[in-house]
Amino acid sequence: MAIPQSVLWLLKPPVDEAAENLRRFVAAHGIDPARVVFAGRVPQTEHLARLQLADLALDTFPCGSHTTGSDALWAGVPMVTRPGELFASRVGASLLHAVGLEELVAQDNEAYFKLALSLAVDPAKLADMRARLIAQRPYWPLFDTQRFTRDLERLYGAMWLREASGEQHQGEPLVLDGEG
Repeated sequence: MAIPQSVLWLLKPPVDEAAENLRRFVAAHGIDPARVVFAGRVPQTEHLARLQLADLALDTFPCGSHTTGSDALWAGVPMVTRPGELFASRVGASLLHAVGLEELVAQDNEAYFKLALSLAVDPAKLADMRARLIAQRPYWPLFDTQRFTRDLERLYGAMWLREASGEQHQGEPLVLDGEG
């Protein structure tokens, strides 16, 4: 309602009744059900291409985005999130920290709404965030698959050496030297 031209764009649920229930729900709250748009499943490359058409991703609560949030950020779409206490509700915030957009993490529902609204009415700020995401994409650890693979392989090697040596550990974390 706050942004009259906006639409909510969701993945089409596998059961048509779920989509119709959501449309009935928004209609009962005075919102045109045509403003809820469902997208069908498509191959990953098409999905990432169409994601670029979105202006802003709204993370869900209490179970937040995981791959969906990562895909949105990869596509250059800023995302607003509200973390909770459990792992499933903190992933979106971790993703945003990993790409340097901590300012998109709201602490409660009211802050979430205000932040999303402020971005929805400021296309220049959204465009700036989008440009930052796209320009920095090759450098963020979140999207550096080679670095992740190299670090994971080094960690596995260190774990194996620890196990093979019979070294007793009391739950202390295995820390690598940080070399990339």
